[in-house]
Amino acid sequence: MQNGQLRVNKRLPSFSVIAVICLLATLQVRAQFTTNNFFNWETPPVHPVALSPDGTKLAVCNLPDDHVEIFDVTSGTPVSLASIAVGINPVSVCFRTTNELWVANYISGTLSVIDISTMRVFNTINTTNQPSDIVFAGSPQLAYVSCGRPNTVQVFNPLNSQVVTNLTIDGNRPRAMTVSPDGGRVYVAIFESGNASTIISDGISDLNDAPKPSAVTFPDAPSHGLDPPPNSGTNFVPAINAVLTNPPPRTGLIVKKNRAGRWMDDNNGDWTEYIRGTNAAFTGRVPGWDMPDHDLAVINTTNFSITYACGLMNICMATAVNPASGKICVVGTDAINQTRFTPVLNGIFVRVELAQVDPSSLTNTVVDLNPHLNYQTPQVTDTERDMSIGDPRGIIWSSDGTRGYVTGMGSANLIIIDAQGNRAGVNPTINVGQGPTGLALDEGHNRLYVFNRFDNSISTVDTVGQTVVSTVQLFDPTPQVIKLGRPFLYNTHLTSGLGQAACGSCHVDARFDRLAWDLGDQTSTMAFIDHTFNFANNPPNPTNNFHPMKGPMTTLTLQDIIGHEPFHWRGDREGLEAFGPTFTNLQGMPNGGLTTNQMQEFKSFLATIRFGPNPYRNLDNSLSTSLPIPGHFALGRGALPAGAQLPNGNAVNGMNSFRLITTPDCIVCHTLPTGLGTDMNFITNHWVSLPVSTNNSHHIAMIELPRSSELPFKIPSLRNLFDKLGMDLGHTNSRAGFGFSHDGSADTLVRFLQDGLSFTNDQQTADMIAFLLSFTGSDLIPGVTNDINRSPGLPSQDTAASVGKQITINNSNSVALINTMISMVTTGTNRVDLIVKGMENGAARGWFYDTNSAMFLSDRPGENYTPAALRALAAPGSEQTYTLVPVGTGRRMGIDRDLDGILDGQLLLRGSSVTSNGPAIACTSVVGLTYQLQYKNQLTDASWSTVPGSVAGTGNTISLLDTTLGTNQTRFYRVTTVE
Repeated sequence: MQNGQLRVNKRLPSFSVIAVICLLATLQVRAQFTTNNFFNWETPPVHPVALSPDGTKLAVCNLPDDHVEIFDVTSGTPVSLASIAVGINPVSVCFRTTNELWVANYISGTLSVIDISTMRVFNTINTTNQPSDIVFAGSPQLAYVSCGRPNTVQVFNPLNSQVVTNLTIDGNRPRAMTVSPDGGRVYVAIFESGNASTIISDGISDLNDAPKPSAVTFPDAPSHGLDPPPNSGTNFVPAINAVLTNPPPRTGLIVKKNRAGRWMDDNNGDWTEYIRGTNAAFTGRVPGWDMPDHDLAVINTTNFSITYACGLMNICMATAVNPASGKICVVGTDAINQTRFTPVLNGIFVRVELAQVDPSSLTNTVVDLNPHLNYQTPQVTDTERDMSIGDPRGIIWSSDGTRGYVTGMGSANLIIIDAQGNRAGVNPTINVGQGPTGLALDEGHNRLYVFNRFDNSISTVDTVGQTVVSTVQLFDPTPQVIKLGRPFLYNTHLTSGLGQAACGSCHVDARFDRLAWDLGDQTSTMAFIDHTFNFANNPPNPTNNFHPMKGPMTTLTLQDIIGHEPFHWRGDREGLEAFGPTFTNLQGMPNGGLTTNQMQEFKSFLATIRFGPNPYRNLDNSLSTSLPIPGHFALGRGALPAGAQLPNGNAVNGMNSFRLITTPDCIVCHTLPTGLGTDMNFITNHWVSLPVSTNNSHHIAMIELPRSSELPFKIPSLRNLFDKLGMDLGHTNSRAGFGFSHDGSADTLVRFLQDGLSFTNDQQTADMIAFLLSFTGSDLIPGVTNDINRSPGLPSQDTAASVGKQITINNSNSVALINTMISMVTTGTNRVDLIVKGMENGAARGWFYDTNSAMFLSDRPGENYTPAALRALAAPGSEQTYTLVPVGTGRRMGIDRDLDGILDGQLLLRGSSVTSNGPAIACTSVVGLTYQLQYKNQLTDASWSTVPGSVAGTGNTISLLDTTLGTNQTRFYRVTTVE
C-alpha cells in the first residue's frame, strides 16, 4: 500500500501485532496538514462501508483523504489490501458484483467504478450534483444514484454507464437508499424532509414593501389578535419578565399539521382555515394549500413510478429494510420547532427516532430511540446521558430481523435494538470511535464494522460479545484545527444535558434544518443596540433595541460565518463568543458550558467550513448566459401567463442589474461576492475598513427598512439561496414549509423579486434568479473604494465550480477536456490544481501538473511527463483519472499524500509477519529500486530514522527486519526507497 505507516507495539501478543501491522495504521504529522492544502466542506458520509457479496472484502470510504480502502476480512480482522484514489469526498460505496465496486463522490459529482481484482478505477461516471448513495435493483439490474441537487435519483445502465432516466423526487435532498428484498422497490430517505410545520408571517417581509396585515393580529383568529399570542391558555409560560416595558415586535407564528391534518399552534389553536381553508389568502396561500411532508420515496423499479411515506421526522438520516418483516426503517431526528421560547425548549428541542414503514400501506410507527428520556428536565445524570444516542447516521439489521444496529454520530456510540426498536442485547449501548456513521455486518464471523467519521477509523465489533475488539486508523490528512473544534458542533454527550442534542441538531452538517424556530426568551431583558454598529442606511431609533421576544427566525448556515459578524438575522450577537450561554440555556449543557479555550477551538473549526462548488456555474466558474431555471413560474405580471415556466436566465445580465443603482439597487446593501453588507464606512470619498472588535469580530452592515420600524436586520448573505428553494404558497402542493426572509415566509424567488422589488418583466426576473442561484463561487465584479454605492465586500470562502471535475481515460485520444483542465490551471484564475491517478505496469501511480515546467510531476523522483507523454501511458488496464482539485492541494493529493517530502511512489507497504526480534516487513517492490525500513518513536517526532542494516535488495519482493525494537517499545514504520 502506498504511503502507509505502521505502528508496532512490542507489548501486544503476536496475533494482535500481526493485525496492527497488516492494517493501514496512520501517522499524521499535524503541522503538515493545514487549511491551505485541505479544504473542509463538512461533507457527511452516507453509506461509507460495504461488504462484498462473497463476504471476503470490506470497502471503506476514506472521505477526508479522497480514497477508498479495501480490506480482507476473511479472518474476522480487517487486513489492508489497497488504498485507491477516487473522487473528492467519497461518501458511499456499493458492490455491484464481488469484483466491481461503485463509489459516490459528493464534491466531484461523479461515480468511480473500481475493479477489485486489480484494485484500480477503470471508469468515472458524471452525475447531476452531490451524488450521495448508490444501490442496484430491478430486472435487469440498474444503478440508482441519489443526488441532493436538484432532488433527483439518476438511474444508470451499469453495463454502458448511460443514464436510463432521471427521477424527480418531491422532497429536499434525497440521500440514503435501500432496496426491498425482492429488488422491486428502491427506498429513498429524504434528508431535509421537513416536519409539516410552516409559518404564518408577521406581515413584514425583508424587502422594501410596506407591512402587510398578519393573520396573527386578527381578533377572530385563534390568537385572538394577540401578537405575540400566549403559549399556554391566556398566559405566557414562563411569565414575561416584569422589567420589559417595551412592547415586543410583531412576530409570526409557527404551526404544524397533526395526524388528523389540522394545522395547530403550540397553544392548541387551530389555524387550518388560515392555512388551507377559506381564509388561506390571509397567510398568502391558495385554498387547498398543503405540504405533504414526504419523508421516504418508494420507486417502482418496473415502471419508475414513485409513491411516498409521510409523517416520519424532519431529518431522515439513514434507512434499511428489516429482512424478516419487510418494513422500511428510517432513523433520524425530529424537531419540535412548533413549540416556542427558549426556556420551554431548553434541552428537549429534538428527538432521535426510528420510523418503521409498512411497504404495502406506507403507514408507519415511530418510536423514540432514547426511551430513558422523559424530556421533562433539561439535564439528566451522567449515566443516563451516556445511554443516549444522538445524530443517528447508520442502521443495519441482522438477517433474521431480530437485531438492529444504529450508530450515533453525535454520541460516539452504537445501540442495539430489537424488531420493535427497543434497546436489546446484554450491552445495548456500545462506545465506538468518534462520529460513527456507516455499518457493514459480517454474520459469518460475528463481526460488525463501523466507520467513525471524525476519528477516520474502523471499529470492529464482536456481535456475540457486543464489544469493540479492534480499531483500524485510516490515513487522515484532516488538520488538527478541525479535529479539535468539531466536537463542539456535533458531540451530543458533551454539549447537551440529555445527551441527544447538539448545535448540529439544527445546524445539520454545519448547514441548516430548513426550519424556523421561535427562540425568544420572555424571561430575559432588552439587549441594547450598539450604535457604533454599522448601519447601511436609516439608522434605527435609539429606543428600538433587541427585544428578547423576537419571533420565528429560520436556521442559518454555519458555512463561512467567521469574519462575517455580527450573527443572527438581527445581528444581535457580536461574535461567536456571545453564544456561550446558548449551550446551557438551549442545549442544557452541564458544567457551565464551553470554556474560553473550547470556544476558541470551536470558532477556529467553523472558520474552515466552505461553501461547495456551485452547480449553476459554468466549468470555468463563469456565469451562464442561458441557465435553465425549472420550477420558477411567472406570476402573470409580464408577457407570460401566471403559472408558465420562466425562460432560461442570463446570469450575467442578472449581475449587471444587481449592480445598478436604480431599481432594484441591490448592490447598495448586498456587497459582492457574499451578498453581505459592507464592513466599511464611507469617509472623505473613500470606503474605510472598520476596526475589528476585541474578539476579532467584524461589523457587517445592518439595516432598518422603512417597512419595519421595529426590527433592525443584518444584511444577509445570498450564497445559499438555492438551498432554500421548495416553499410555494401559490400552488396546493408545497415541498417545504419555510422559504426566504428572516421567518421563512417569502416562498419563491419569483415572488421575492416581483413583490418586493417591483420586477414585472419575465426575462429580467429570470435573469436575476439565474444570478442569485449562481451567487456562490466568488469571481464577481468587485466593489471599489471610491464609489459610495458599491462598497468592496469581504471575501467569500467558497469553491470554484470546476473543483472535483473528473475524466477517466484508457487511451491517448481524450484530449479536449484534459486540455481544458490544463488551461484552467495554467491561467491561475480558476483556483484549481490538476492531478492524475492511475495504473502503470500494475502499480498505482500519481502525477501533479506543474505550471512552471508545464509538465506532470511524477510520484517518483525525476520522472516527469509532458501532457501528451502521460496520456500515451493510458491503456485498458492502465486507466488514468484526471481530477481538478482545490488550488494548493494538488501536490498532497497527487504525489505526496502525507507531505513528508517522500513521494508516494517511493513508499511501499504490504503484509508482514512478526519475529521475536521485531517486525519483519514483506512488501511487493518495483524492480530496480532499493528499499529501507524507517521508524519514528513518537507521533510528534520531526524526522524518520533508518533501521540499521535494513537496506533490502531490488527483486520483486523485499523483506526488512527491525532487530533493534526493544521490550515495551512502540514504533511507527514506513518502507521507502534509498535515494
